[in-house]
Amino acid sequence: MPLHIADGKSRLPGVNSEKVFNGVLTYGAHNYNSLPVALVRGKGVYVWDADGNQFYDLLAGYSALNQGHCHPRIVRALQTQAEQLTLTSRAFFTDAFADYARLMHQMFGYDKVLPMNSGVEACETACKIARKWGYTKKGIPDNEAKIVFAENNYWGRTLAAISASTDPTARDKYGPWMPGFLLVPYDNLKALEKMLESDPNICAVMLEPIQGEAGIVVPSPGYLKGVRELCTKYNVLWINDEVQTGLGRTGKLLCVHHEKVRPDMICLGKALSGGMLPLSAVLADDEVMLCMLPGDHGSTFGGNPLGCRVACEALRVILDEDLTENAKRLGDILQPELKQRLDQSVVKCVRGKGLLVAIGIQDGLSFGSTDVCVKLRDNGILCKSTHNEIIRLAPPLVITEEQLRECIEIIVETINSFANK
Repeated sequence: MPLHIADGKSRLPGVNSEKVFNGVLTYGAHNYNSLPVALVRGKGVYVWDADGNQFYDLLAGYSALNQGHCHPRIVRALQTQAEQLTLTSRAFFTDAFADYARLMHQMFGYDKVLPMNSGVEACETACKIARKWGYTKKGIPDNEAKIVFAENNYWGRTLAAISASTDPTARDKYGPWMPGFLLVPYDNLKALEKMLESDPNICAVMLEPIQGEAGIVVPSPGYLKGVRELCTKYNVLWINDEVQTGLGRTGKLLCVHHEKVRPDMICLGKALSGGMLPLSAVLADDEVMLCMLPGDHGSTFGGNPLGCRVACEALRVILDEDLTENAKRLGDILQPELKQRLDQSVVKCVRGKGLLVAIGIQDGLSFGSTDVCVKLRDNGILCKSTHNEIIRLAPPLVITEEQLRECIEIIVETINSFANK
């Protein structure tokens, strides 16, 4: 049974789960297959539904809530700035953006930051910068620049993003596609080198250091280092999509830090605002970033003062509360426990890094990962499946060892209950 709260704060007058479901399904677009739970409040690692039931949130907004729900420091930063100045557009200078840009430089070591809103905007921005660099620095003929992506990538569902996708659900009936996008197998350096060697008009390679939507696919040791070496060898920019894996999630501030490599561009989002606002960013050095000139790119809300203050506090929370180390320490507990205790007739694999973990359900069973997620909901844990075979676990990085171990007990008992079904 779900956990229950004693104070009843989550119960809103005149609101219940059925009313929420009806409102969303009647008046909202049906572009999500949402798990049937109607959430009204969150705090730390917990959320509450409209009927007063308490759950562990082990999805954390697809890693946007690394700092937990409604972190008090981030809430205060938002409230303070909201009463002072929220938006000017980049038509003017603001002290908030100056402080944010300086902090991003200090934390990540790149010369410049270009602020945007959503993760997919950051990735599209990086692609634009790479094309401009290809024409002005590498000497690629106009309109001939190409960008390489890995098969099974995911960076959003805009027309450009799905043009790079191999997922038929994302692509079917939405063409024609963006030209100049190439695909290679993930975690295959030989295939990548063959492509880079064969085409001098490639300006960039964009990769996730761990493929999230594909099922938390972790590449072989040395793959990211090899990508860096190949991009340098063939004078190609490496765009590193850290929207989901960045900001402490995998036990390092950036996932690429596990292999001590430095991409040419970093795309950040999600936890950059601690779940308060849509914020994203592209990081690059002057040699790359200053190819883009005034008027080449923009966003009304990108770099707004409210977002900048929230981002600064969200980043400081990660540092001050040592959330990166917490992700590493607890990840070293989570994976071995699950591997050892989950029934192998139900589970075929457990993989991941830090607090980004996938549980793979065996093929050919009478149930799938979505059925397991519904049962986990019944037992007090919220998570989500992908491709009906993978359960994704990505708890807020503020989770304690005691809370994690309680979640492990629920997960093990729930999943093992499916044995022999």
